[in-house]
Amino acid sequence: MNNSYNHSLSANSKLTQISANRCFDGEQHYYSHQSSATKTQMTFSIYLPDEALAGHRCPAVLYLSGLTCNADNVTHKAHFQKKCSELGMIFIAPDTSPRSSEDNDVPNDERYFVGQGASYYVDATQAPWAENFNMQSYIVDELYDLLRSEFSIDSIGVTGHSMGGHGALLLGFKFPSKFISVSALSPVCSASESAWGQAAYTEYFGDDDDLKSQADAAKTIEAVGQQYSMILVDQGAADNFLAEGQLQTAKLQDACEKAKQPLTLRYQAGHDHSYYFIQSVIDDHIEHHWRMAQLN
Repeated sequence: MNNSYNHSLSANSKLTQISANRCFDGEQHYYSHQSSATKTQMTFSIYLPDEALAGHRCPAVLYLSGLTCNADNVTHKAHFQKKCSELGMIFIAPDTSPRSSEDNDVPNDERYFVGQGASYYVDATQAPWAENFNMQSYIVDELYDLLRSEFSIDSIGVTGHSMGGHGALLLGFKFPSKFISVSALSPVCSASESAWGQAAYTEYFGDDDDLKSQADAAKTIEAVGQQYSMILVDQGAADNFLAEGQLQTAKLQDACEKAKQPLTLRYQAGHDHSYYFIQSVIDDHIEHHWRMAQLN
């Protein structure tokens, strides 16, 4: 490791560094911290190009992962580091939910689309979830401020895959002052109208249909109108979850048309829902966020 590029935390940092590995012209780091929003230890990965390690401010992209995932999936499988190294882009991947530990018994569910690993990046209002499942507040307030205070970040765009794609669209349009750009890969576009999202939202919000609508990406886009000059969405045309109706991609297209929100929606022939698909298009998404950062 080149010590001249070794990032150091502030004296009062809330972060604990777990690891740091040299990767292309930068370093792949992992951190943990105690979260006030989730009342648990949370972890995230962050790729820091040499420019950021040397203290120069760089654009960043925040990647929200999908069901059952944690920060490892995209960090190990998406192969984003080379493109981020070339462009001088920071790439951040938080966990998908609070987790149980020796010190904290976080609620869970035997269904993979509810509970740990399935937060949908919302703030739950119903017991037992409301105590820990406050991922909207965690992402847009706590983690956002922590990242900007500890790293040389100039601006932040948001992207994600599947459930995380829904989170990127939802949070990007609910909090446009926080993010300069939005994209998504195979997103769940209307969580309140997909079987996965309906099951999760019934747990998190009970029978409150207004809260479910406010936590729906397509409905939020239609309600708030255009917020970005362009958003980019890639969808595998051979994605079995698309065929099963879990992703509701047509509802995103309809919402953007009604909101007059420019959308580049690309159906990629032969591609499924896996990280092989993400590897194939991730460079385009990094470049999308980099270009938007240059315009701001």
